[in-house]
Amino acid sequence: MPTDVPEVLLEAPYNHTRRQRNSVLLTIDLTKAVADEAIARKDSVVVAYHPIIFRGLRSLTFNDPQQQSLLRLAQEGISVYSPHTAVDATPGGMGDWLCDIVTDAITPSEPTPAIQKSSSQLYSQPTYPRPGPVSPSSSSSSASVVPHTRSTIHPSPPPVPEGMESAGMGRLVTFDTPQPLTAIIDRIARGVGAPGGIPVAIPQSASVDTMNIRTVGVCPGSGSSILLKTLSAIEGGAVVVALAHSNTERGYLHAVMRGKLEEVLKKEWEASRAEGAQSSDLREIYNDSECMVHVSEKDRDPYGIMIRQA
Repeated sequence: MPTDVPEVLLEAPYNHTRRQRNSVLLTIDLTKAVADEAIARKDSVVVAYHPIIFRGLRSLTFNDPQQQSLLRLAQEGISVYSPHTAVDATPGGMGDWLCDIVTDAITPSEPTPAIQKSSSQLYSQPTYPRPGPVSPSSSSSSASVVPHTRSTIHPSPPPVPEGMESAGMGRLVTFDTPQPLTAIIDRIARGVGAPGGIPVAIPQSASVDTMNIRTVGVCPGSGSSILLKTLSAIEGGAVVVALAHSNTERGYLHAVMRGKLEEVLKKEWEASRAEGAQSSDLREIYNDSECMVHVSEKDRDPYGIMIRQA
């Protein structure tokens, strides 16, 4: 997207009198609550999937809540990096993870959302999807993966740059045998943390219980340009499942990014320790073998679902 900024958004100044932990905090959105979480644990870096700076800033002040978070993080020595759509497009990234969910290649443990009463006579307190980590025991064997072919949607015309053939902003999954729509919806719900409700657009003459799906198009994030064509899609016999933007993204942090990033960082840190251990100024830092990646416990989609009470 034109305003996408996959890079370092905030490089905090180094202060040798202050000791940050060798830890990274992953989040989809950098909110005040997430900034508080990083500051309390003394993380060194926040990796915020969505760029908190989308366009040029004329000023940085405490009057703006988001700018306030950036200023507080800089003051505490915490930098901010955003990978955003690079993660969507890369092989093994967000798009492929969503395909794994649709094809039952991964089956995360199904959370039980706590539904709490509110003062409303009709609706509960808002509920939010809570995706969790995918342990080896909850990954499906290759025999249980629904047979399918997977292809990449490239936004630009050929030729595709060499080495980037599997990268693209979307994916197409074609099942060898059409799958019940309800089974696909169940897989999606488990994968993204069991939201309290899932908006589904189907043709007016159809029923979710009778529809079978052969091809699934996957688009992480907002997919706003696709949603504008929903009415046309269902008139043509298609189905649209919309999960409210960041609900399609948050589970990836637990299931994929945390483990991959921690593995790479530990190797890099060990190599850095071996090279820099002789420096007397940095000896205390290099004596610390710890290197961890956390997923924010405060991060959540802005929208919760208030569930109708029986």
